[in-house]
Amino acid sequence: MNLISNEALQPFDIVLFGATGDLSLRKLIPALYFQDRDGQMPEDGRIIGAARSDYDSVAFRTWIDQEVRQYIPKDQLDEAEWGRFLKRIEYLKVDVTAQDDYRKLGEMLAGREEHVRAFYLSVAPSLFGAITDGVHAAGLITPNSRVALEKPLGRDEETAEAINDRLAAVFTESQIFRIDHYLGKETVQNLLALRFGNALFEPLWRAELISDVQITIAEDLGVDGRGAFYDQTGALRDMVQNHLLQLLVIIAMEPPVSVDADAVRDEKIKVLRALKPLVGIDAIRNSVRGRYTAGAYDSGPVPGYLDNDTIPDDSMTETYVAIRAEIASWRWAGVPFYLRTGKRLPGKCTEIIVNFKRVPHEIFPTADGFATPNQLVIRLQPEESIRMRIYVKAWGDDIQLQPVNLNLDFNDVFQKRRLIAYERLLMDIVRGNQTLFMRRDEVAEAWRWIDPIRAAWEQYDYAPVPYEAGTWGPVEANALMSRDGLKWAEE
Repeated sequence: MNLISNEALQPFDIVLFGATGDLSLRKLIPALYFQDRDGQMPEDGRIIGAARSDYDSVAFRTWIDQEVRQYIPKDQLDEAEWGRFLKRIEYLKVDVTAQDDYRKLGEMLAGREEHVRAFYLSVAPSLFGAITDGVHAAGLITPNSRVALEKPLGRDEETAEAINDRLAAVFTESQIFRIDHYLGKETVQNLLALRFGNALFEPLWRAELISDVQITIAEDLGVDGRGAFYDQTGALRDMVQNHLLQLLVIIAMEPPVSVDADAVRDEKIKVLRALKPLVGIDAIRNSVRGRYTAGAYDSGPVPGYLDNDTIPDDSMTETYVAIRAEIASWRWAGVPFYLRTGKRLPGKCTEIIVNFKRVPHEIFPTADGFATPNQLVIRLQPEESIRMRIYVKAWGDDIQLQPVNLNLDFNDVFQKRRLIAYERLLMDIVRGNQTLFMRRDEVAEAWRWIDPIRAAWEQYDYAPVPYEAGTWGPVEANALMSRDGLKWAEE
């Protein structure tokens, strides 16, 4: 299978464990509706919700009708299509620890063994093993089955390997789809097209010409009602181990021989293996661990992380991480990659900034008295765009340079509706296309790099440093960059 597959879908059954959860309501059900409305689903495609709530299929459809509408823009909700889509949905009350409930699920699936059967585990990782064992013991796994798992996949390399061992006992690797929803975003996929579909960038993509790379995932929201869950996870596990590292490897990977799934993932894992380890005092020196305190936005004041009633006063959980990383390879030797993510920052933003080196000898004056470098800015959210900063002569008699941006706004260029990430991922699960999913060894390598950082924090009692909600994080993050004579590209 390849990255741009548009092959028709086979008849399928998607069994959605955790069907009454937040992810299902906000993302999965709307994504499936959009694909159905756009004619991308076969007639014989079913969605089976599985959860502990006491519904039958009719009551579940009624509840979905009430709950999901708020997550679908009004101008995109066609009542006739929505009603037809709801008829695809069935429901079964399931206690994932009760084997008899898997027998009942088998009765709903009986006679459809030749169809694609996708078990989507939108549940806590602690339930992955029980569901895997349950569907196996009930004889529900067919050659056409797949299992999809949401992050976080474990808390460290050891727990991730334990989960993967249980999966591997009943599923083949080709049947396992480990989800990082960032890989389903159009702009992330466009990074591959930008890098490997244009001869313009390849000669520039190397240490001789690139000064540094900054990757930011900023959120303006706090933990709010997720405090108890978040306090067991933290920003390093929740965002750096998956989202930030996935963006890093796509930016830094070598050209694959094709866009086949394993060709792409082979190159991604090489980057993870080339990351210089951050161990002991080296990890402390090259990372910043922060946590937001009370602050204010235009909409009003917000409480600090420890003001949440569900979080213990002695919590050591971080809501902000900044890391200086390096890749030990010929292409990237000596180029710092700065990763940062945080909650309660000034706005919601995901972007990658590639800063190029200055020209060897500057002969022109600039309008602001100094030359900022050429930049490639790849914005993933809130809007999706690619922007290139170059210098041109300012209008007037004097020869003076002024920076201008060459902009590619995807909303202006592409008139088709932009797919939400889960649309692509769900359909690729049905197709069996693993390009945008993580392979087992890729997950292990990511944890292998992350675990020593957390171990160093614990070894040196590195408590989160405070930053005020509504700011760009701790001042220590600025010092992390100033050692290299650099600074963050703020909004």
